[in-house]
Amino acid sequence: MATGDAAAGREPGLRTVVTASAAGTAFEWYDFFVFGSLATVIARHFFADAGETVAYIMALLTFGLGFVVRPLGALVFGWFGDRTGRKTTFLVTITLMGAATVAIGLLPDYGQIGIAAPILLLVMRMLQGFALGGEYGGAAIYVAEHAPQGRRGYMTGWIQTTAAFGLIGALTVILATRAAVGAEAFDAWGWRIPFLLSALLLAISLWIRLRLNESPAYRRMEAEASDADHRAPYREAFLTWRNGRFVLLALFGIMIAQGAVWYCGYFYTRFFMERVLKVDTNTVDQLVLALTVASAGLYVFFGWLSDRVGRKPVMLFGMILALVAFFPGFHALTRAANPALAEAQAAAPVTVAADPATCALQFDPIGKAAFSSSCDIAKSVLSNAGVSYANAAAPAGSVAVVRIGATEVRSVDGRALDPTALAAARADVEGRIKGALAEVGYPTAADPARINLPLVFAILMVFMVAATALYGPQAAALVELFPTRVRYTAMSLPYNIGTGWVGGLLPAASFALVAWSGNIYFGLWYSVFFTLVAVIVSLLWLPETRHRDLNTIAT
Repeated sequence: MATGDAAAGREPGLRTVVTASAAGTAFEWYDFFVFGSLATVIARHFFADAGETVAYIMALLTFGLGFVVRPLGALVFGWFGDRTGRKTTFLVTITLMGAATVAIGLLPDYGQIGIAAPILLLVMRMLQGFALGGEYGGAAIYVAEHAPQGRRGYMTGWIQTTAAFGLIGALTVILATRAAVGAEAFDAWGWRIPFLLSALLLAISLWIRLRLNESPAYRRMEAEASDADHRAPYREAFLTWRNGRFVLLALFGIMIAQGAVWYCGYFYTRFFMERVLKVDTNTVDQLVLALTVASAGLYVFFGWLSDRVGRKPVMLFGMILALVAFFPGFHALTRAANPALAEAQAAAPVTVAADPATCALQFDPIGKAAFSSSCDIAKSVLSNAGVSYANAAAPAGSVAVVRIGATEVRSVDGRALDPTALAAARADVEGRIKGALAEVGYPTAADPARINLPLVFAILMVFMVAATALYGPQAAALVELFPTRVRYTAMSLPYNIGTGWVGGLLPAASFALVAWSGNIYFGLWYSVFFTLVAVIVSLLWLPETRHRDLNTIAT
């Protein structure tokens, strides 16, 4: 197949088109996943004065805010993509993404410049999200507009698998760097290396993409346009019913489920194993890496399958499988990864009896709330220990009591204490609660000898099959919903709302739900809700699109 060279005027072959588009998108996913995988380390460096729990939540929120701005990037770059072309636009997005990632590796931390450190980190994350908001749509459209109609799902499946390649690259570099410099040095300064490596990856990706020409469908539209042809992507995409209804269907029939299913399978499972089940971080990284490698080909397989049976049935299969698997799968994950925790929860359930008026949500984005009531102190200790607990109402004004099996541990009301005394009171309550938990068999960490790694892997693969079945045909389905004139703008916005808002905020929102309810599985309702809505919308209103002609310009 031809290698292609845009500068020489030769038309790139389909293999070059797919490789160049996928390589650049994989690099951008690499940048994004490096941050998500290092959230715990980043929390210690940039939110050092917020306390362990709040610092971790703030790191997750910073990660999530990179997703929140993605719809803005979709609007800006989608407009440019529909007005100036696909190739130019995704050259800009990849440059901006790479520069922001390298900058994170160079940022001084909180101990060096104080509050300016998390502010600069937030700015870089928002630039990353802004760039990624325009990247995916350009790459998916570029490949789809080159692909033969009967192979569109298969070809765009390679764009879908770039998320897996990006995660594989991120985890491989992190594991290799940690092994090379040692865990202590990695936590101190080695975490910067994966970010700085983006400079090299950016140069390679730019070199590959500069060899491309504009897509055939876009060139055909340009050739047929008259001097009076004034494209208005925003108005045509969102304010006309013929396109606007498909934007809504793409969002509520596909993308909110993709955000819920894919990010639960990849990110929330990681958080759950590391923070709740207390599995060693290195073991979690290795599991996720193996899982990602094993599932990478499924994106292409389900894209190929959608060329034969349709986009809609394959995506619905993924959504429904996720709904069926979420709760039993996470319960099974607890028994497989930390059986001692499952046994202790069954033998000695925990209850917090407290005055409901003294119990806060314990969700503070700016890290300034003290959470010093007896209820808050008790729940904070249990949440950090990954222990499920029931809530029981106690008389007004009473001090919270933690019941662990037959043992009762009285908390302390620290609202009137000075910071030093409050810290001592917290430590005392924590010591007594953890001591009582240990006495009845609650583990402080997952025992490596008791982790059933094959079973853990099998459970996680069920989530991955669901995620890849939904994600594999998705690019082709989104591209096929819209005409050439507004394709970049119209598909990029719902995609980035689903992944950016629903998916990006999933870890922080689910963690907050767990802390509020006391149930380590309660956060799954976030994913269940969005997936269920998408199943209903897709079944009732989403059309099948695999036979649509992408050369349609206006309608």
